[in-house]
Amino acid sequence: MSADRVSLSWTALLGAILLLLLADRADLEPVLHRVEWSTLLFFAALFVLMEALSRLGLISFVGGMLQQVVLQAQGRARLALAILLILWVSGMISAFVDNIPLTTMMVRVVVAIGSNPAVDLPLPPLIWALLFGACLGGNGTLIGASANVVCAGVAEQHGYRFSFLQFFRVGFPVMIGHLLVASLYLLLCHCVFTWH
Repeated sequence: MSADRVSLSWTALLGAILLLLLADRADLEPVLHRVEWSTLLFFAALFVLMEALSRLGLISFVGGMLQQVVLQAQGRARLALAILLILWVSGMISAFVDNIPLTTMMVRVVVAIGSNPAVDLPLPPLIWALLFGACLGGNGTLIGASANVVCAGVAEQHGYRFSFLQFFRVGFPVMIGHLLVASLYLLLCHCVFTWH
């Protein structure tokens, strides 16, 4: 294999293996015991799941459905509908699927909608709707954002445990409030003042 074909991920992996081989075992064991292995496995499985759903055609299906709904509206209502759909769909899904793999999936959908001449919408407002939806939607549940999962793992290590439902009771209403504020903000910026 030539040097120009070695990817960055292989370089990082080989560097990590080399450092593990050079490390003193007595220094390495305490570090490995403190690693949140369950959290790492959770995220690895989540990325595998999202890629599997992508290969099964979920991205093209969701994109097609969103485009069909958006094409029903005319004029400025089309942009408003697209913003609200992308914001709320990504927000609700992000509450139950980690927002990082969701965003990698949905950005393809949003770019496909924005680049479709039949839909005729500017791309920046759609990207902002996705950003707000994925970010704020992650606050709704314990598994919605990486920070929530890591925080729960660290809290459990220190003897404080909270369940999915305990987090949901507080996080989901806060998420709904945030999505409402983001809806008003995006509609004001892009449909009233056309700041895109």
